[in-house]
Amino acid sequence: MLTDIEIAQSVSPRPITEIAKTAGVPAEYLIPYGSDKAKIDLRLLEERKDAPKGKLVLVTAINPTPAGEGKTTTTIGLADGLRRIGKNVTVAIREPSLGPVFGVKGGAAGGGWAQVIPM
Repeated sequence: MLTDIEIAQSVSPRPITEIAKTAGVPAEYLIPYGSDKAKIDLRLLEERKDAPKGKLVLVTAINPTPAGEGKTTTTIGLADGLRRIGKNVTVAIREPSLGPVFGVKGGAAGGGWAQVIPM
């Protein structure tokens, strides 16, 4: 079985333009920072203010299991499940756990939160 770091190193990030397209963000609203990061121009919100609203699921303040499964694992699993049943899902994770990758428990998790936004 591969370790978390081996899995992380075995893949390449998708271009941010591809991610944005999947999320329904046209390229003209992207402010790129290299090929894998971008900010989104706030004009997009103004131009879509009358569009149907999505739903928000907030995953917060969960005690991790002995295996270290907490907010990040729950959020990714929830997003995968919603996507599997045909929902359009966007995930925003603030300070995901660095423990599995760097071997330091609680490295970045702090009092962070994670969002699953079914759209």
